[in-house]
Amino acid sequence: MTRRPKKTDLENLSIWERPEPVSRPAPVALSRDMIVRAAVAIADEKGMDAVSLRSVGGAMKAVPMRLYRYIATKEELVDLMIDHVYGETHIGGPDSVDWRDALKAFAFRTREVALRHLWFAALLGGRRHHRGPNALAHFETALAALSKVRGFEDINIIVKAMRTVQAYVIGAIQHEVSEIRLGAETGLNKAEWQQANWSSAERMINSGRFPTLSRFVLEADDVPAETLFKTGLDCVLDGIEKGIGNPQDAD
Repeated sequence: MTRRPKKTDLENLSIWERPEPVSRPAPVALSRDMIVRAAVAIADEKGMDAVSLRSVGGAMKAVPMRLYRYIATKEELVDLMIDHVYGETHIGGPDSVDWRDALKAFAFRTREVALRHLWFAALLGGRRHHRGPNALAHFETALAALSKVRGFEDINIIVKAMRTVQAYVIGAIQHEVSEIRLGAETGLNKAEWQQANWSSAERMINSGRFPTLSRFVLEADDVPAETLFKTGLDCVLDGIEKGIGNPQDAD
């Protein structure tokens, strides 16, 4: 006879390992997936500060105490939200996929979901909230693609390459999202913001103290964000390839 888990047993399990309570239709049906999707919708519209079990319950027309049967804390809710978004980055493909293509897919799909869910960008990079099955699958796919290539036999080399790409991706995404947020807060696009702040920039240029920065302001091309992201990523991948020889020459 199967032993029913005790409460103390369940407390030691992660949110993904704990069995979900049986759904009760009245007054409204609930499930962890429904709760998480409602929380993601709130965060997309109003930001993470607006997310709480109370606000999610209100959006679902369910009293907060019902939600606590499915999710014990806001931290667990955030964990599930992050993993839900990672589920949108699935980059599966053939085993023979080129290592550069695999890491590009990893990078661009991370960027795509971050631009769909701006709150997600601020939560990239730490390990605290990245323990769910979708997040693990996201990283496993990229790591596995490297492990099949000559030059990446050592797991430490794989980790070094992956962390290098991840560091670039996180920094580039967070910078791009900060520009988007600035536009939303000011109501000005990039060109309008630059025009509104031109007098300050002009004083900086005329001071003569920052000649190279002045050239940047006056001469640098205005490159689309996606192009900048791709160019920077290519530089990172070129550096990895140079550092380990030529991994694409594998038999």
